[in-house]
Amino acid sequence: MISFIGQLADLARRQTLSRFRRPLAIENKLGDAGYDPVTEADRGAEQVIREQIRLQFPDHGIRGEEFGITAANSAFTWVIDPIDGTRAFVSGLPVWGVLIGLLKEGQPILGLMDQPFTDERFVGSPDGAFLTHNGREQPISVRPCAKLADATFSTTDPFLFAGDEAAAFAALREATCLQRYGLDCYAYSALALGGIDLVVETGLQDYDICGLIPVVEAAGGQISTWSGQSAAKGGQIIASGDARIHAEALEILAPFAKGPA
Repeated sequence: MISFIGQLADLARRQTLSRFRRPLAIENKLGDAGYDPVTEADRGAEQVIREQIRLQFPDHGIRGEEFGITAANSAFTWVIDPIDGTRAFVSGLPVWGVLIGLLKEGQPILGLMDQPFTDERFVGSPDGAFLTHNGREQPISVRPCAKLADATFSTTDPFLFAGDEAAAFAALREATCLQRYGLDCYAYSALALGGIDLVVETGLQDYDICGLIPVVEAAGGQISTWSGQSAAKGGQIIASGDARIHAEALEILAPFAKGPA
C-alpha cells in the first residue's frame, strides 16, 4: 500500500507542479463571506487520485476536499487534500503539499505529504516514517525537547485563533522560545523531521490532518485534539515531537478545548 500511495502522489504532481508559479484562475469558494481559494490544480489533483483509487480499490471509500464523499463498502477510506495550503500555492510559496491518508475503521494507518517543487515526500506507516528527497529515502524522527521554554512553535495563522482560543495561543507564544508561521502542512512534516517541536491549530477539517497523523506518529511524535483525543476528525489540533512538551502544552490548551474531554 505504501507503493500505491506513492503512485497517487506521482499522479497529483503532474497536476500541481505544472501549474505552480504560473498564471492560473483562482476561484473563491466563500464568495463575500471570506476567502477560500481553489484552482484547477486542486481539482485536477483530486480527480486523478480519486480515479486511481476507484480503479484499484473500488470498494474503498473516498473523502476529498473538493469532491466530497464516496461511500465505502469496506473498512478503508482514503482522505484527500489535493493542495493543503492553496493560499501558499497561489502566492508562489513552496510550503503547500498534497495530503493523502488511508483510514481503517476511522483511524489513520498510512499517510503522505508530498511537496513536488522541493521534491520532498514524507510517508508514515507502521513501518516507520521516511523522507524521500531527490530520489533518496531516509528514515526520519522527531527531536527531543524537554520543556516549552526551549521549543520552536508553529501555527498557520495566529489570526485564526479568536476569543478564548486567542488567549490560549498567546500563552503558548509566550511560553515557547521561537515561533514560525504560515507553513500549513509543511510544519507537521518539519516536526517529523526534527526541525520544529510544536504545532497547534484550530478549525481543521479531517482532510487537513489525516494524511499527517501517521507521519507524525511514525516519526515518534504525538498528535491529538486539545482535549487529548484522536485528531482524525480535525478541529483543535496539537502535534508535538516530545511527550513532555505535549503534556505541558495540553495543560494550557485543555481549558479552551471544544467538545467532550
